[in-house]
Amino acid sequence: MFIIDAHLDLSMNAMEWNRDLRNDVPTLRHLEKGMTDKPDRERATVSFPDLRRGNIGIVVATQIARFVKPDSIIPGWNSPEQAWAQTQGQLSWYKAMEEAGEITAITDKKSLQKQIDLWNDGTPNDKKPIGYILSLEGADSIIDISYLEKAYHYGLRAIGPAHYGPGRYANGTDATGKMNQNGLDLLKEMERLNIILDATHLCDDAFWQALDHYNGPVWASHNNCRSLVDHNRQYSDEMIKALISRGAVIGGALDAWMLVPNWERGVSTPLGMKCDLETVFKHMDHICQLAGNANHIGVGSDLDGAFGTEQSPYDLNTIADLQKLVLIFKDNGYSDEDLNKIFHQNWINFLMKNWD
Repeated sequence: MFIIDAHLDLSMNAMEWNRDLRNDVPTLRHLEKGMTDKPDRERATVSFPDLRRGNIGIVVATQIARFVKPDSIIPGWNSPEQAWAQTQGQLSWYKAMEEAGEITAITDKKSLQKQIDLWNDGTPNDKKPIGYILSLEGADSIIDISYLEKAYHYGLRAIGPAHYGPGRYANGTDATGKMNQNGLDLLKEMERLNIILDATHLCDDAFWQALDHYNGPVWASHNNCRSLVDHNRQYSDEMIKALISRGAVIGGALDAWMLVPNWERGVSTPLGMKCDLETVFKHMDHICQLAGNANHIGVGSDLDGAFGTEQSPYDLNTIADLQKLVLIFKDNGYSDEDLNKIFHQNWINFLMKNWD
């Protein structure tokens, strides 16, 4: 099955975890033996070879850099300018990987169709470039609104205004409060440039406000269900229905604490909490039941988003194991047409509808 993954922090892994993603996952793990500076050392799941092995030919790949005030308990940069510079370093890595033939930018219908055709031409995919759509997770690094157009011209096609905690433009996970005028101005400029609004991580107040003020395309790259795991990071059924009414696609995330209730970071284990790919299915299926169809879900794994196998479904070793999820949906009665929609076509249809 051809798979699109709508949320991978590739440049963060390259630039902050110092992982050369041209190595396969076993090599990445070997190179990290004995390292303890990150909780997921020796537990990586994502690499270019493993994406190809999993027939994952298109990803939404992020830039990410948070601005924080001096008293923040969340790590980040001390000025928006530093955060912007960090995202530009990440962009440089993406461009270098393009030059190396590892990835290729997707920015419009033509480049999207070209990548789909390439990965479905019947030839082996082990040497093909992986297509990437550039997204910004948290808008703190946008120094002022004029920078949005610069970002659009270098290929940025989606923005999630918030991440964790309070943000410059919108409040995110574990925070509350509506956007101020600068947040509304951001939405207006995004709409003018036809940049996709990623509703992921918006706090409830900002979520409803954003849907009221933004009339462009909306998706949720990596989000699960509050009715199954009660936390503000998740979407309530009401929020899911609102996204469905806007034609959104919601990507199922594979971070264990979002999949099973009562997860304790650094204490719980996937096996101990019975967190497997079937658990991912339950969240994605719940959205299908609310929609009455399979037209609004996809994969947005968030794998290696600052966690590894210690906080992923226990039956997933690398990202190539997303193919196991296809079989789970099939075993639960989903048709071949539905499978195609869930694993690639919903994202494709969304982009073909909303892009030039």
